[in-house]
Amino acid sequence: MESPVVESVEHPYHPPNAELPNYLANSLSVPALLTLFALGAGAILSTTYLIVTKARPRITRPDALVAMWFGLCGFIHLFFEGYFAYNNATMPSRTDLFGQLWKEYALSDVRYLTRDPFLVCMESVTALCWGPLSYLTVAFIAMDHPARHVLQLIISLGQMYGDILYYSTVWFEVVHKGAIFCRPERYYFWAYFFLMNAFWIVIPFGIVVQSAFSITNAFRTAQRYGAVSGKKNQ
Repeated sequence: MESPVVESVEHPYHPPNAELPNYLANSLSVPALLTLFALGAGAILSTTYLIVTKARPRITRPDALVAMWFGLCGFIHLFFEGYFAYNNATMPSRTDLFGQLWKEYALSDVRYLTRDPFLVCMESVTALCWGPLSYLTVAFIAMDHPARHVLQLIISLGQMYGDILYYSTVWFEVVHKGAIFCRPERYYFWAYFFLMNAFWIVIPFGIVVQSAFSITNAFRTAQRYGAVSGKKNQ
């Protein structure tokens, strides 16, 4: 009995022999995709700003910026990364906007089209955990609730940890196994893979520092007035 012939599908990803079942090329141009992504991000940031400033008119500029960041994170984690986690088995054939955006990004990391176990698990956890908690953080900032610092720490540490693991797995595969995930053009590596992910290390690190100082100062003040140690004011 003859084995079925598997027809190879040409695609722009590296390695060229990567198996991408039912692959369909993007119909939108790169400028169109990047413009739509930028417009969407701008709409989310501006909407978050309007919501938090209306709920808390005297909100400080740093708090407004942090709220905007978590508003954007909530959407990206829950909906964009959640889209990948839900549709990971059919990513090469997806032709809707999110599918085409992921396929454009996959030019820097083809694992997003090959059901890589690490990416599927990491993106699923990110969508289920950091997405909803990011929106809760925005609500807490709008209410000026002190618990926002606890959430900020948890989410930001999780983002940094996931991003470092993401970078590390690629480095290990490339250096120790000679794997190829990115096209040879360097802008795919520096603009897509490096820069777009670096935001989730640099910004969360700053938020961790901010929240760590806020929590430390709160406990220092509480200890000074005996609220933590149980002493009564004299």
